[in-house]
Amino acid sequence: MRTAIGIVIALVVTLFAANLMLFTVSEVEQVVVTQFGKPKRVITAAGLHFKMPFIEKTTVFDRRLLDYDSAADPIFTKDKKILLLDNYARWRIVDPLLFMQALRTEDEALARLDDIIYSELRKELGQHELTEVVSENREAIMDTVANRSAAAAVVYGIEIVDVRVKRADLPPENEAAVYNRMRAERAREAKAYRSQGEEQALKIRAETDLESASIRAAAYETAQGTRGKGDAEALSIYAAAYRNAEEFYEFTRTLEAYETSLDEKTILVQPASTDFFRFLKGR
Repeated sequence: MRTAIGIVIALVVTLFAANLMLFTVSEVEQVVVTQFGKPKRVITAAGLHFKMPFIEKTTVFDRRLLDYDSAADPIFTKDKKILLLDNYARWRIVDPLLFMQALRTEDEALARLDDIIYSELRKELGQHELTEVVSENREAIMDTVANRSAAAAVVYGIEIVDVRVKRADLPPENEAAVYNRMRAERAREAKAYRSQGEEQALKIRAETDLESASIRAAAYETAQGTRGKGDAEALSIYAAAYRNAEEFYEFTRTLEAYETSLDEKTILVQPASTDFFRFLKGR
C-alpha cells in the first residue's frame, strides 16, 4: 500500500515538475522567454520546449493576421470637405521581442495603430479632393497610406499588411448641400443633352425636308417630261389621223372651241357672217 502511494506521489511530483519545465508552442504562436524580466530567447518553431522552472517565464504572441477596426472619425479633404471615415487594417506581429518591449499587449498595439493609421490617413487625404477619395483614386490613396503606416509601425515589431476604407460618409449637415449640388449638376447635364438632341433633330428634319423637296422636283420634272412626250406623241397621232380629213379636223376643233367659249353665262356679240359661226349657219 505504501509503495502504491509512493508511486502516485512520485508521479504527481514528476508531472508537476514537467509542467514547470516544459511548454508547447503551436503553429499559430510565437513565444518570448524571459529570465527575471529580461528577454532570453524567442521561440517560433512549433513543438515541445524546455524552460527553467521559477526562473524563466513565457509570453505568448499570435503569429496570425490580426484585425484593426477603427470607429468613424472626421477627416478634411483638400477641397475643405469633411468625411466620416471608417477604416480597417490587417496586421501581424513579426518581431515578438521588439513588440513586447515596445507595447507588451495587443490592446496597446491597437491603440498605437489607431494613432499611426489615422495620422497617415489625415495627412494623405488632406492632399486629395473629395471625388478622388470617394471614387477616382481611392485604391492608390489607400495603398500609399498602408505603405507609410507600415513604415511607421516597424519600430514596434508590427507589419501592417493592408489598410482599407470600410465606409466614407458625409456629415449629416453636409449631405443635403452635396446632394442638391449633385442634382443641379445632373439637371444641367440633362438640359445640355436635350439641347444637343433638339439641335440634331432640327438638322435631321431640315436635311429630310431638303431631300424630300429635291425628290419631288425630280419627280415633277420627270412627270412633265413624260407628259410632254405624251402630248407630242398624241399630237403626232392626231396630225396623222387628220392629215387626209382636214375639213373634219377643222370641224371638230371648232366644236371644241364652241364648248370652251360658249356656255349659259357667256354673251358673245359677233356678226353671224364670221368664220367662227359658219358651222352654225343652215345650208
